[in-house]
Amino acid sequence: MALMVNGSPVGDDLIGRTETNLETGLITQTWYGVGLHSGENQLSAQGQLGGAALTQTDLAIQVRGAIASMSVTTLESRVAADGRSTVTVQGQLLDDQGNVASQDTVITLEASQGQFVEDDQNSDQPGFQVQTQGGSFSTTLQTGLTPGQTTIRASRGDLEAYTQVEFTTELRPTLLTGVVDVRFGSGGTDFYSRYRDFLPADGGAGTQLAIRGGAFAITSFGDWRFTGAYRSDRALNEGCDGTVPLFRNYQDCDRPYPVYGDDSTSEVLAPSTDSLYLRLERTSPTPNAGSDYVMWGDYRTDEFATSSQLYSSISRSLHGFSGNYNLGNLQLSAIYGNNIQGFQRDTIAPDGTSGFYFLSRRLLLPGSEAIYFELEELNRPGQVLDRQQLSRGPDYEIDYDRGTVLFRQPVLRTVVDSEGRTLVRRIVATYQHEGGGSTSLYGGRLRYHLNRDPAQASWLGATYLQENHADQQFQLYGADAQVSFGSGGLLLAEYAHSTSSLVNATPVAGEAYRLEVSNAFSDQLSARAYWQQVSPGFTNNATTSFVPGQRRYGAELQADLSETTTLRLGYDHEDNYGVAPATLTALEPLLFPGVAAAPGQPLDNSLTTITAGIQQRIGSATTSLDWIHRDRSDRLNPQFSTVTNQIRSMATLPVTENVTFTALNEFTLAGQADAVYPNRTLLGLNWQIQPGISLGVTHQILNGGQFDNDSLTSLYLSGDYEFGSGTRLTGNFSLFDRGQMSGSVGIQQGVTLAPGLQLDLAYEYVFQSNNLVTGAGTQFAQPYAVGQSAAALAPTGGSSYSIGLSYTGSPDFQTNLRFEHRTSGAASNTVISADAQGRLSPSLTVLGRFQQASAANQLLSGLGDTTNLRLGLAYRNPDNDVFNALLRYEYRRNPGLLPESLLENSGSGSADHVFAAEAIYAPNWQWEFYGKFALRSSTSYLASDLVGSSTVTLAQLRATYRLNYQWDLVGEARWINQPGAGYSETGFSLETGYYLNPNLRLSAGYSFGGVYDRDFNGSRSAGGPYFGLTIKLDNSLLEGFSIDDDPSIQAVPEAVPLEPMSNREPTPADHQPRSLEEAI
Repeated sequence: MALMVNGSPVGDDLIGRTETNLETGLITQTWYGVGLHSGENQLSAQGQLGGAALTQTDLAIQVRGAIASMSVTTLESRVAADGRSTVTVQGQLLDDQGNVASQDTVITLEASQGQFVEDDQNSDQPGFQVQTQGGSFSTTLQTGLTPGQTTIRASRGDLEAYTQVEFTTELRPTLLTGVVDVRFGSGGTDFYSRYRDFLPADGGAGTQLAIRGGAFAITSFGDWRFTGAYRSDRALNEGCDGTVPLFRNYQDCDRPYPVYGDDSTSEVLAPSTDSLYLRLERTSPTPNAGSDYVMWGDYRTDEFATSSQLYSSISRSLHGFSGNYNLGNLQLSAIYGNNIQGFQRDTIAPDGTSGFYFLSRRLLLPGSEAIYFELEELNRPGQVLDRQQLSRGPDYEIDYDRGTVLFRQPVLRTVVDSEGRTLVRRIVATYQHEGGGSTSLYGGRLRYHLNRDPAQASWLGATYLQENHADQQFQLYGADAQVSFGSGGLLLAEYAHSTSSLVNATPVAGEAYRLEVSNAFSDQLSARAYWQQVSPGFTNNATTSFVPGQRRYGAELQADLSETTTLRLGYDHEDNYGVAPATLTALEPLLFPGVAAAPGQPLDNSLTTITAGIQQRIGSATTSLDWIHRDRSDRLNPQFSTVTNQIRSMATLPVTENVTFTALNEFTLAGQADAVYPNRTLLGLNWQIQPGISLGVTHQILNGGQFDNDSLTSLYLSGDYEFGSGTRLTGNFSLFDRGQMSGSVGIQQGVTLAPGLQLDLAYEYVFQSNNLVTGAGTQFAQPYAVGQSAAALAPTGGSSYSIGLSYTGSPDFQTNLRFEHRTSGAASNTVISADAQGRLSPSLTVLGRFQQASAANQLLSGLGDTTNLRLGLAYRNPDNDVFNALLRYEYRRNPGLLPESLLENSGSGSADHVFAAEAIYAPNWQWEFYGKFALRSSTSYLASDLVGSSTVTLAQLRATYRLNYQWDLVGEARWINQPGAGYSETGFSLETGYYLNPNLRLSAGYSFGGVYDRDFNGSRSAGGPYFGLTIKLDNSLLEGFSIDDDPSIQAVPEAVPLEPMSNREPTPADHQPRSLEEAI
């Protein structure tokens, strides 16, 4: 017998055994160690018996190969968005033949909603890590509270796969909670009301009957869920500091007893900047249609920012009415916003550090901001190649009073993409601010879905928006379409029209068009054609950056001639016929630019670019050669009119298994010179330190035209979660609706030195770029470019470096240290930050934070540093919490420093010291004592010979005694003193209460206080008795109503809400003794 494998005979030396069955005459021959390659193998066996050939037998065998792709899916297609249900996520590693690969590795998972609840296999790496077993993996995703499509991404190196699961509206039993508080007594003596209402300057209004209350309810009607909230005396979003943000987040001072803490989480379900929130919603019965809803409260305009919209897209956070409803394939959306503040758009050039980046306005509306990173080609403004939305908290922090943004990591200025192009990064911020007057807004959108399958999503859409600001208006309407065809074809079409009188008294109108079609005809051939045009008068500040007065059209073709050879062809034409922003030099107009840039010089130029190139893979190396023909014509500035031919060569060569070398050269043929595009040489190294984390260094030299041996140098750590400077994750954002995954993207990257210990570093040098000329005008230095004038913003020159070290390996101690510095011929900026928290003992917790930074904007070098130091110490014995205490110290230097001070002849500065201590002592369930003391010492430096200082103290003491489970007695006193201003205030309250039942409390008390004001109103005092009635609202009020008879509603454990009880401490209402912590 003979064996053939893939046409080659197997040697006789591999025959291990031959057996003959004497009874049947069957001969069995066995070969050992036969070599097979990955994929399909053809085996054939032939034999001879007595000189006669036997029939040949053939067999095909599949052998697992190397990892070539991956797949990911979920066992469940729809689960309830209740924060508890789980989804089983499964995936496989596949070889070229679609077989499960034999290797095992670690897979990174991310989800746009929810969280993975199993153990992370490598918490030092970004995302959630899961280990494969036999080429497969499985893990569990816990749902969030927001219904809708959730995208799950699995990645390993350059491989990635996506799937989607739908979180449906939770239909839950009825929950009602709330309180009604009635008080009858002297006006201006309510000790537990707002601070400004106690002892008012006008002396109050005699005896008053005050009724206030609040309620929250959630219930279900058939397929619909209703959520509502109401508060009579203040906005639902109002925080303990008096601010009313959009989408309120809980603040530390919202907790009555901040020394307590546990592992629970809380989310705001009813955000509203006024006193009412209503929402009626369901998961649409139409597959993949999302949610149907109508609501009043705070919302985001997600339905007005789809993937087919660019010029008609609206990405804003608003308050008012919002609705969305699906009628079969027709989707109807409507929005209305009232009491909208002024709206601003700023674009800032980063300087290589994390901040502070000043916005052009002060007193921002908290929660209204949207921060983006945008990338576009150097010297080619007008086409954003990548846009990434950031999240407050994981990515940045913001001071709404000063209008400053501080990022968690340095923001690099440039990046080199996979094609060797130099891209510049810009920070784009949109927000509302005070002082813009009251504005109303309404709009509507229609979408007819041709196909709701996420892989073949297609629709036709129309949008209308009207914004009114007194006698000024902004109007935007348009139509758009997205059509998916074939296996990878996509057609995008859009028309938009705007009319605006927000800047000028005379309305300015304009139009924008976009048509783009792309298709992968096969695995070897793909093409793309595009056309877009924006007239000079078109405006829309709530979308991606563009250049008014620009037209671009062209086509691209890529064909794989073989497995190692790729042909690339391209044609692009650009016309600029608008008006460039005025080049400003005076500081005052730069600091107060308004809402739109001042018009400058008209533009009338065009550029035609033809490219042809070939890419060749030779073993593990990749080389490419491109011919670039540019025909530039400038009718107003003939010196920039040129015709050039440039040769670009690029090579990528693996030096070792983890180190890759890249070289690129662009040179203009002899006798030609391009005024805008220089000769360029690039050298780079990329070292993959560990899976998903690489250390890269690039150096570029630019020469010719307006460049004179200028250079760009970057050294940076990059990863799958790369902070704006990478092209992997940020490029994937185009696969989702804008910003869909932004909530799950945080900043976590670095090289692991030891378990839990990470190092990250960066260095960047950018040439000084004053008055660079582009087709869209001259770029110049400015603190911020307003409106759609980002094309005039020059990159920030100079060198910057940063180094950071973080440790998260122990739950008892975590720290993060970072040092950054940027220097240039014009200014410098140093950023120092340090955070630490840990347990000194099981009962003692300490935390600290230090920050120091100056202005990172261009032309703001005269501002001093802002410094902040916070220290905290908390004591709580987990075995016996009779006594709890909290100490806090904060030092602030120049917390109110603003760019406007640069216009003053004399400088200004300040320094604050704040100390606070509070404690609770509860020796038993009957007695509780609470005390607080705080001191703030401030010094203001208005000039070298003009220094002011002041000290303010606060003391507060409360004692509570519960006689039994019906009677309680509370006494409280407060003292505020400012000796330098001759001001002091005291307040006292004594109250007794009786519970008729757990939901009804009667109270009577006496409150009084006095104010001594040396400089203004002199002395005043007030006091008197009062009587109160407090009614707790809960589900017992709904007994007898058959609201929850629907059998489709699943019973869930009842949530136990915090009982407000007139802003006092919660009191036992179930006639059962409980610990102090349980009562809270």
